[in-house]
Order: sequence, then structure tokens, then C-alpha cells
Amino acid sequence: MRKIYTMNAVKDISIEAYDYPLPDECIAKYPLPERDASKLLVLKDNETIESQFKHIGNFLPDGSLLVFNETKVIRARLQFHKATGSRIEIFCLEPEKDYQVAFGAVSPVRWKCLIGNAKRWKDGRLSMELTVGGKPVALSAEKMAQNDQYANIEFAWHPGSLPFATVLEAAGEIPLPPYLHRDAEPDDRSRYQTVFARYDGSVAAPTAGLHFTQPLIAALRDKGFSFDEVTLHVGAGTFKPVSTETIGEHTMHSETVIVRKSLIQNLICHFGKPIIAVGTTSTRTLESLYWLGVMLKEQGLDLRPLQVGQWFPYEDHTPLSTPEALQMVLDYLDRNNLTRIEANTALMIAPSYKMRVVNGLITNFHQPKSTLLLLVSALIGERWKDCYRFALGHGFRFLSYGDSCLFLP
Repeated sequence: MRKIYTMNAVKDISIEAYDYPLPDECIAKYPLPERDASKLLVLKDNETIESQFKHIGNFLPDGSLLVFNETKVIRARLQFHKATGSRIEIFCLEPEKDYQVAFGAVSPVRWKCLIGNAKRWKDGRLSMELTVGGKPVALSAEKMAQNDQYANIEFAWHPGSLPFATVLEAAGEIPLPPYLHRDAEPDDRSRYQTVFARYDGSVAAPTAGLHFTQPLIAALRDKGFSFDEVTLHVGAGTFKPVSTETIGEHTMHSETVIVRKSLIQNLICHFGKPIIAVGTTSTRTLESLYWLGVMLKEQGLDLRPLQVGQWFPYEDHTPLSTPEALQMVLDYLDRNNLTRIEANTALMIAPSYKMRVVNGLITNFHQPKSTLLLLVSALIGERWKDCYRFALGHGFRFLSYGDSCLFLP
């Protein structure tokens, strides 16, 4: 039986309960040659099954709607060198303004960044020379402000008429997860990207989607499954394990979600049929939509800014069905003549959380003591331990380039 917690009890959950031994040899350092050749662990009707991802259509419930995250990983790591030879890494987290505006901007543009080897860069301007379209480009970086979490960096380049997206594509490196303990290689530019990635903005891939190929998607459509898309730009916080004793002491990272009006209409029409989130990022986006609807119901359609707090779902709120909450979001869009909703979410999905939109999850195997593992536990309860033990005992490959799971509670 699933435990039921008050909010204080949720905050008191010990992260030690979500630890497990993960030998380094079980972490996939590279992807398999074929995306859909990865192993698939299926939890369905309380039975654990081993298969291959290419056969996932044999296990999905009839009529399932699969929801992808269309975010695209940017080349967020920039390596500058001072005149002394010291290497300074600037890791682009998010722009100060809207993503689309920032990527289309001409020189200059400002971003929130992490700084590697920061002790050797107190002030002054860093610069590098690169080639874009066969022509030389000079790129510089200057620190405008800094706090304990990040620095505000102004990037400028000449010729300044180039959009920043083009400059970043030429100058930056793919930001592989730190637990891979290797530098990015040319193949990572395509393999650490889903085949349906469209919108620049993430510093980490929505890894559940890495197993899909276009032929597999076409085959699933032929079987009667349908697809839709959301966008959640994945931040560096996704790699941050919970380092506090209880989850209530952990500050959940906030990320930008963008959802088209047509997806919300599709969810309402599909309600009562299986909605399968492809990845934890899609899960957080879909569930955040419900809570945005609750906020709009309680606080009015003129609410600004749109932000789902970490503990908001665990407070007392007006009871709303899922279709009612999603309709509130549609009403907000209609009132403001918008075709999509853009918001920030710091939603923490932890044990005792009740899914309002998502019925099943396709995901990879996650790090010990991570908020992603807490999300999995919220969906399938203590069965996560059995699944992870099974995977470790049957040669499954773990983390971003590893194998996959289909959880159908």
C-alpha cells in the first residue's frame, strides 16, 4: 500500500532511502550504435519484464498518447584562455531574457553562467577567435555581476550581425553529464540529442527520448499510438543530487516550460485514456500544467508571473479535476490571446504525490539520491527498488546513455 504523507512528512523524507549501489562499470559512457537497440525494463501489472526498446509498442496500452520533450541541447560549454594560459570554462545556463530572443539576438547578449577555474578570472575580458561559415569571428566574454550561484556574463562578437545561436554553435561544446568523466566527442553532437529536438535551450538531454528513431515513431503511429510535444529546457540542476539529509532541505531547480494550446486541448480530449510521458522532464511539464490551472483558479486569470513552486502541490487547494484545471489554462490563453503558455516550474514530485495528468512513464535509470529517483518512486512506489535491483543484476546500462524503463503503475 502506498504511504500517504502530510507536507511536513514529505519534507522529512530521508534521502538515504533513495540510495543504491551503482558501480562505475554499470554507467554507460557511450551510446549503443543503434538508438532503439537499448534494453527495456517493463513494469506492468506488477510484473518485471526484460525486452528491447524497439519492441516497446508491444507493452504500451492501447490508445496511448506519448508526450515528447522537444528541447534541444545547446553547446553550452565555452573554453576561453587568458593571456597567462589559464583555461576558463564558461557554462551557459540560461539567458537573462526569453530563449528565442536570446538565440536570435545580435551582439551583445547576457547569460547566467557557471564559471570553471573562477579563482583565476577576477575581472577583465576574455576572448577567442573562431570561424563561422568560413569567416573569422572574434568572441569576448565579460563578467558583469556574480553571486553564490552564478555569474552574469555579457558576450559580444564581431561581426555583430550574426545571431548568438550561430556563434554558440561554432564556439561551444556539447555539455555531457559530469558523471561520464570524459570530454565531448564529435559523435555526441548528434547522439546526445533526440531525433525530435527542435528548440534550443537545454544544457542536458531529455534522455528518455534518446532511444527513439524516426522509423520506430512511424511504426508506433501505424499501431495506433499518437504523439504530442512539450518543451522544458533542462537546467544543470538536473544533475544535482540531494545532498541534504531530508528532501525538505533541498532547493529544487527552476526550469522554463513552454506548451502549445493545441497540446492542452489534446490532453483534455484524451483524458481517460493512457497518457505516457517520455521522460521526467515531460512528466514535470504535464503535471505543472495541472498546478498552473489550480493557481489560475485560485488567484485569477491576470496572475503574473506564472511559477509553480517546489511545495505548492502539497498545500491545501481548491479541488479541481484534471480537465477543469487544464481548461483554466485554456481560459488564460484565450483571455490573453496566446497560442502557447510559458512558465517556470520548480515542482518537486516526491513520494505521496498523486499524478494528475500522467499515467505512465518512459525513462532511463537515474542517479542515487536524485530528485528524478524521487519522481519515479512517486509513480511506482517502493517497486523502484525491485526494478533497479533487477537491472543491476541483468546487465542493464545506467544513466544518460544507458538503457530504458517503461513504468505502467
